[in-house]
Formats: sequence, structure tokens, C-alpha cells
Amino acid sequence: MQPLIDNARTFGQRPEEFAKLAEGQSPQVLFITCSDSRVVPALITGAAPGQLFELRTAGNIVPPYASERPTSEAATIEYAVEVLGVQDIVVCGHSHCGAVGALVRGDDLDPVPAVRDWLAYAASRPASADPDDPAVAASVQLHVLAQLLRLRSYPCVEKGLAEGRLRVRGWYYEVHTGAVLEHRTDTDTFRAL
Repeated sequence: MQPLIDNARTFGQRPEEFAKLAEGQSPQVLFITCSDSRVVPALITGAAPGQLFELRTAGNIVPPYASERPTSEAATIEYAVEVLGVQDIVVCGHSHCGAVGALVRGDDLDPVPAVRDWLAYAASRPASADPDDPAVAASVQLHVLAQLLRLRSYPCVEKGLAEGRLRVRGWYYEVHTGAVLEHRTDTDTFRAL
């Protein structure tokens, strides 16, 4: 923890670099990804402060939209689309995902009931071409596609797509190589950016 504290102490000693951020934010991208500590959206994309609006959830899950009981995820998505006017939404899964791996393996999650109940929002249990693959690559990619479908059902996203002011993208990040793949709808495959 001490190196993080030391950096936080010196981080604010460059106010000239951050003064413009006080004027507001206008990110172009909502980046939805896993809360896994190995996935760092700004590092992956090279984004500076103010360029990405981030939503991080266990397993990059987009829960079902429910207007009668809104979730923080739904509020974040709606705010990004309707207030900030993001032009793109990226749903980014990653290799070695513990959430997707637990779903694929059918792990007993009873000792962690909040995790178990959250993962129930995954849309469906991802299939695995190779259940022994620690990267769970194919399963994570299918999971990303399921989350994109769920995302498209949100009223603000559906409206933005219909009006042509919004695009949604599915990415897969390889923790062990740093490579980023994007889902191509024309071939229904994940290919290098």
C-alpha cells in the first residue's frame, strides 16, 4: 500500500496538468470492463484523464435493464449516453477472467452469495471449447457478445443506435500478452485491432 500512498501524495503536486479537468468532462467512450485489477482501461487505450467514462463490474456484466429498480450500472450507461453524449461503448472482456471461469466450471459460489447472485446476471452460462483452458478465451468472447446484446436492450442505447449517434463494440484483452481483439460482425470473429 505504501507505494500507492506515496504516489497519491505527489500526484496532486502538478495542478497545472489538472486545472482544465475542473471545467467538466466530455469523454467519447464508455468503457465497460471487469473490475479485475489486471485490466486497466487507460493503460490499454492510452487514454488521458477525461477521455474514458468507465464502468467496471465483476465479469464486465451488464445487468438486465429494469426501470422500476434501476441499478448503478444502468444509471452509468444512461448518463454516459444521454448526458455526456458518448459516441462509442466498448464492452471489454479479458483472458483469465475469474468470473467467467467460475461460470464455465460451475464453481460452488455459495460461500460468496453476493458474487453468486451477481454472476446470475451473466445472461447465460458461457460454453467452453476447452474447460481446462485457464484463459477461458472462447468463453469470455461469447460472454462479451451476450453482454453486448443485453446492452443493446437498454432504451438509451437502443435509441442512440437507431439514431446513428452511438456504436457498440466488443473487445477481448489478453492479460498475458497485452493484445486487444475486437469482434467483427462481418465474420463473427474476434480479430486484432
